[in-house]
Amino acid sequence: MQFDDDADLDTSQVQDSRGSRIPGGGVTVGGGIVGLIALVLGLFFGIGPQELGLTSGPAPSASASTGEQVSQHCRTGRDANTKEDCRIVAVVNSAQSFWTQEFARRSRTYTPASTVFFTARTNTACGPATSEVGPFYCPGDRKVYLDLGFFNELHSKFGASGGPFAQAYVVAHEYGHHIQNLLGTLGRAQDRQTGAGSNSVKVELQADCYAGVWAKHATSTPEKSTGRPLLTRLTKADIDDGLSAAAAVGDDRIQEKFQGRVTPESWTHGSAAQRQQWFTTGYNTGDMARCDTFR
Repeated sequence: MQFDDDADLDTSQVQDSRGSRIPGGGVTVGGGIVGLIALVLGLFFGIGPQELGLTSGPAPSASASTGEQVSQHCRTGRDANTKEDCRIVAVVNSAQSFWTQEFARRSRTYTPASTVFFTARTNTACGPATSEVGPFYCPGDRKVYLDLGFFNELHSKFGASGGPFAQAYVVAHEYGHHIQNLLGTLGRAQDRQTGAGSNSVKVELQADCYAGVWAKHATSTPEKSTGRPLLTRLTKADIDDGLSAAAAVGDDRIQEKFQGRVTPESWTHGSAAQRQQWFTTGYNTGDMARCDTFR
């Protein structure tokens, strides 16, 4: 996975709140059994906490960030090739460039979504949340929330092979939820039903498919500022890393690992095989129309 060294990064698309302090309580999603429920049944690679009934109390306000701002050290594609947080900035830029052009091709208008880097816990329009819930998209404020420490856990705790494109897959999946929000399909998951055939699973699998569609076109989508693609190289090994990440967060894999048994009636995201299948469908076809998981 390689970015154009000379391309400029648009850090305005990322808010860096790492190091911010969230005073007071209000965050109920945490470790122990609550964290496990959130992991298996709730937010993991999903949508905001309020949509799943996993928060309580007033949303706290955050103090000013003490974290290093990406705007200070993520300036070019060269930075994205050497620094993890800059890489995520570049993936966000690439994904949004593609979806802007894809929406325009379909005579629609794409509305950008920010990505928020946070540490430990954060406040969102969907309620307060902690890192334990994994990356998520909040439709209330149209933002993707990400604690970068999750990527270490994706490899060490969940067994994904790791690699830069595993991270890109995670980000692209969350932007898939943003696409669903813009198109009006995200709301189908808000019935909070679970099971292999539930709308929750269909929504998650469609986001995987949309991630594959972006990956298909990422190396050929020109940036407005340069006329060249920001992402210049994507190999089979990169795609394999993405598929490994998709499998690692399949409901069956997570349940087997943390519960010791698989219970399809409680699935919210789909099996490892399904997640790989729908990412592959998006990647092989490059056509978002082929991502209709609701049929």
